[in-house]
Amino acid sequence: MHNSAMVSLQQIIDDFNLRVIYSAKNLDEIMISVADVTRPGLQLSGYFKHFGPDRIQIIGNMEISYLNSLSEKEQISSLSHLMATGIPCLILSRHHDASTAMLYAAEKYDVPLIQADETTTSFYASLVKYLNVELAPRTSIHGVLIEVFGEGVLITGDSGVGKSETALELVKRGHRLIADDLVEVRRVSDTTLVGRAPEIIRHLLEIRGLGIVDVKELYGVSSVKQQENINVIINLELWQEGKFYNRLGNEDETTSLLGIDIPSATIPIRPGRNLAIIVEVAAINHRQKMMGYNATDALTDRVFNAREQEKWKTQNPKTGKN
Repeated sequence: MHNSAMVSLQQIIDDFNLRVIYSAKNLDEIMISVADVTRPGLQLSGYFKHFGPDRIQIIGNMEISYLNSLSEKEQISSLSHLMATGIPCLILSRHHDASTAMLYAAEKYDVPLIQADETTTSFYASLVKYLNVELAPRTSIHGVLIEVFGEGVLITGDSGVGKSETALELVKRGHRLIADDLVEVRRVSDTTLVGRAPEIIRHLLEIRGLGIVDVKELYGVSSVKQQENINVIINLELWQEGKFYNRLGNEDETTSLLGIDIPSATIPIRPGRNLAIIVEVAAINHRQKMMGYNATDALTDRVFNAREQEKWKTQNPKTGKN
């Protein structure tokens, strides 16, 4: 799937609270477009086959130890070969300082040098996870995303059907709002979708007749969340007489988003239906299915066993009589 998303090096520096040791470039103009990150141990020793020069480079204790085993001239040669490939930056973890050879090569090839406090493994894992989200294929959906009992529920439906009102009732019942009206959906892996709100409307709900309300200010920080996996999709629609609605749940419905099929259900709206409770039950029911229990299958088994017992009694009429 084509991914045109990018994130600036300056944004990464700001989000991870990194320090710039050297840069002659505008870091807002250095754009990262791949989520892969490299620890260039082999490259420092001269091996560049299959090397990706568009990746962020991180060096830690092992790489520093290797460079310290070389003479200053050899260090300059090793680092120069790496930086000459056009890497976007070199990040030193564990609060390592830049050596004279690093500064020389960085200035010669105009490569930013950046410092991080975290251990190499921890920072590497955090950065890869961050880039996977920021650079993920994405789309925007009209709907509401809310966390219900730990499950991310995306509520969709026509404008005015009651999505925001349902979300407000769920927040009052202790669940958390992620996004209202517009949900940014990102595919962070082959099986996982993550949804979040555009920053400009984060934590806000639009209630017709009332206007815009700030959920975070009204109900506190525990009532909102920045992002959540999308586990279930609930589509709300006005009740249509004569239309068939699934009553037993024996047919698994899915909705495809960014190439991933998400379990879904269509809920018809009519006066008297408590949508908040229905959404809660949908979330719990999804979790039960993920844990291997399906109420429809259990009912089918009960009906089958009852029929088998009746059949056996018919074939053995004297059994069980005094």
